[in-house]
Amino acid sequence: MERPEAKLSGETPKVVPPMPLTVEDTGLDAAFLADLTLRTVYADTDCTTERVADRLCLPTSVTEALLLALYRGKFIEIHGKTAGNGHRYGMLQRGWQRAHRLLEVSGYIGPAPVSLAAYTMMSELQERERPAVTLGAVEKALGDLILPDAIVRTLGLAASSRRSLFITGPPGTGKTTMARGIHAAITGDYWIPYAIEVEGQVIKMFDAHSHEPVPAVATPYDRRWIRTKRPLVIVGGEMTIETMDLIYSQTVRYYEAPFQMKANGGTLVIDDFGRQRVEPRDLLNRWIIPLESRVDYLTLHTGKKIQVPFEQLLIFATNLDPVSLVDNAFLRRTGYRLRMELATPETYGRIFERYAERHALRLDGSLVDRLLGWYQHEGRPLLPCEPRDLLERCIDICRFENRSHIVTPDLLELAWTNYFGRRPSLLEAT
Repeated sequence: MERPEAKLSGETPKVVPPMPLTVEDTGLDAAFLADLTLRTVYADTDCTTERVADRLCLPTSVTEALLLALYRGKFIEIHGKTAGNGHRYGMLQRGWQRAHRLLEVSGYIGPAPVSLAAYTMMSELQERERPAVTLGAVEKALGDLILPDAIVRTLGLAASSRRSLFITGPPGTGKTTMARGIHAAITGDYWIPYAIEVEGQVIKMFDAHSHEPVPAVATPYDRRWIRTKRPLVIVGGEMTIETMDLIYSQTVRYYEAPFQMKANGGTLVIDDFGRQRVEPRDLLNRWIIPLESRVDYLTLHTGKKIQVPFEQLLIFATNLDPVSLVDNAFLRRTGYRLRMELATPETYGRIFERYAERHALRLDGSLVDRLLGWYQHEGRPLLPCEPRDLLERCIDICRFENRSHIVTPDLLELAWTNYFGRRPSLLEAT
């Protein structure tokens, strides 16, 4: 299992996973660690104490003890000393036979997992030390959006309290953009384990698509954990009941954590809720217990259920009528609700001008009035996302044709035609 290289930072967070000094300190069964160590030796053609320590993310003192136990059990042999005062190791016939049997049960080779108890405790500690979300941080994070003060305040309350948020409104009213913005207001980093061990089974937790590493601390820490930015996980129509549980691979014979578990410490956005290939009420029923108790229950392929933390800001976004999607039992467990509306002409103009200013676009003449006239003539709704979309097409044209970044009436008309698929009907009529 590949893992990112950790750079060092002089900053020390309030919560740091302590470095284990002995096998007992890892919180894992010694036999489980010995089996993982043997699979690691099996996969390494130039095996040394230091290389095993690096792969397992454990101190050399711990890995040397595990390797010596395998040596005494006649699974591996010692080929000599290394420059780092460790040893070189090779497999013996008994070790090859044992490794092949182990790989039939679990193919996991990588950083040593942490126990489920350690993961739960670390999650609780980090939640207690979570930095406060301020109104100023929310306003800054939402700075590119033109929103009423009441909506900004509600978004801030949701981010601060970590209660769930249910956003409804027509397509293009900025629901997903707001979800991303509110996540940006949540500061601080978060420790994620590479993997978790439960009853001898391994759950792979770290995901490079969901977790962005940040520089590690300079003080000694347990390298089985990686310090990341708080994750933002967005799922849409691909979500099913099955993807919300542990995903077991028959090929590698270990589990992948579900998306809501990977979002712990950050924000989980259920986008286009109601468009999934499963009944909305079935999905809502699946969320009721996590929303109420802040814990989730997952199932191993043996049928055993395990309890894991559910610590994230959960945001539902939908353009469907909520009356047809949710019932009172779910709404009672929802922290905050927002209804997004179409833009007013004034708001539309402010969004257009702010986006142009942000991207250093000069506006030639009273383009907003011209644009609003096209909307009015065609009876188009004023969607808050469309000023951005039209101006981005203006930028595309300027770059392609090597024009100055000046939005002229002709350029705006071309962008409109490329975006909506036809010239403004007001122009055709004249």
